[in-house]
Amino acid sequence: MSTPIAISFAETDLDAIDAATGRVAVFVGEDGKLDPSARRVNKLIRGALSRFVESPAFEKMSPGDVTSLAYPAQLDVEAVDVVRLEKRPGADVARKAGAALAKLMKGGDVLLLAGSNAGAADIAFGFALRAYTFDAHKSAEPTVPGKVRVMATKPEEVAAAAGPMAALAEGVFFTRDLVNEPANILTTDDFAARLAAMQELGLEVEILEEEDLRKLGMRTLLAVGQGSESPSKVVVMRWNGGEKDAAPLALVGKGVVFDTGGISIKPAAGMEEMTMDMGGAAVVSGVMRALALRKAKANVVGLVGLVENMPDGKAQRPGDIVKTMKGDTVEVINTDAEGRLVLADVLWYAQERFAPAAMIDLATLTGAIIIGLGNYNSGVFSNDDDLCNAFLAAAAKEGEGAWRMPLGDAYDRLLKSQLADMKNVGGRAGGSITAAQFLQRFVKDDCPWIHLDIAGVARVSEETALAPKGATGWGVLTLDRLIADRFEA
Repeated sequence: MSTPIAISFAETDLDAIDAATGRVAVFVGEDGKLDPSARRVNKLIRGALSRFVESPAFEKMSPGDVTSLAYPAQLDVEAVDVVRLEKRPGADVARKAGAALAKLMKGGDVLLLAGSNAGAADIAFGFALRAYTFDAHKSAEPTVPGKVRVMATKPEEVAAAAGPMAALAEGVFFTRDLVNEPANILTTDDFAARLAAMQELGLEVEILEEEDLRKLGMRTLLAVGQGSESPSKVVVMRWNGGEKDAAPLALVGKGVVFDTGGISIKPAAGMEEMTMDMGGAAVVSGVMRALALRKAKANVVGLVGLVENMPDGKAQRPGDIVKTMKGDTVEVINTDAEGRLVLADVLWYAQERFAPAAMIDLATLTGAIIIGLGNYNSGVFSNDDDLCNAFLAAAAKEGEGAWRMPLGDAYDRLLKSQLADMKNVGGRAGGSITAAQFLQRFVKDDCPWIHLDIAGVARVSEETALAPKGATGWGVLTLDRLIADRFEA
């Protein structure tokens, strides 16, 4: 599990600055004026801060940038970190600044002199998101993070604004932890157990085992996992914070805890990264955790299909024909196009059981979306313009890349099968689109729906502004924002 970082809020105390250790951060507006706490620091370090602010180096800084004045005289700290901000910074700039400060943290304490800064809560939020580490499987003793103290003129207001953000941070961390875990640890059993533990937060959690899934007719989901020793499962998480009997939003996640490709086996190079093929289920789980922690006034149901795709003697073969819960038959051309087989049954089940007001699925579904959009945007597919536009607006507010992709009959025809109702692949051309077209066949006409192909954004090989290399937690912030803006009572 990730190592948590402690962030506290206190009223500005100029005398306490004298005794600071570790690092001290001061925030300076574009006009270069120093607030009382910055003036105190400037006095202690013999005017070095004001000299820097008056220099061309400060002028070259963009909002959110940080410059460090190392080992200043008269102040027993490693550095005074100077952050340039606008007078009223936007959330994206404030979070970027906090994240930049977190990257400089070496384990000691940090004092953030936010003063009357309107973005203090977002600065703390960005700091927390970037300070995330995952060292659960390293034999060395983990580095104990220092304490982070935010001094502000109105600490109660900052702490109140930071409360929901703390819930969001925990949801992001839960998602990142799940994606970062290796498949020998995060089996389908272990994944389900972690979700069941969230009942302590007020979530209703139900685990459907293989016998339950057979009775429901989830044959395509079961076919994906039939070659694995790990039992296939569907976990249903319910948060009932909205009006009684109001139709919920349904979030559906692909949870392939490891994907070898099955009989259509993947190349060995890079296969170790397939521990992240449960990224969609991880995001759904993180969102549900955040909703419970912040007591969201919405009805949301999260459903995740947990399977492992292995090339055992019992594994499904290319050429097999399987029947979905809906009743349609699928000719399996490629067993490595397994995620859509999992989602098909869970999407149908979500609609049959919960009649949701809208439905959003997330999946690390195709390599094709990475070719098209790289690691900067999720592919967004939808049958409803209003819902899709609301989602894209939420993504823009939270700074999480998302780009709408097309759907259409021409792509749908590529799934035609000679032997069954459809094939599970439509060829290499437009691979992410034909995958979305496959899923749309399991969405009822009256259900507003979004499919998010997050293969390029769930786990990255280089750090981002708010996350270290590895799992990003992409989607938790956007979905929570969408729920707050559109679905909360």
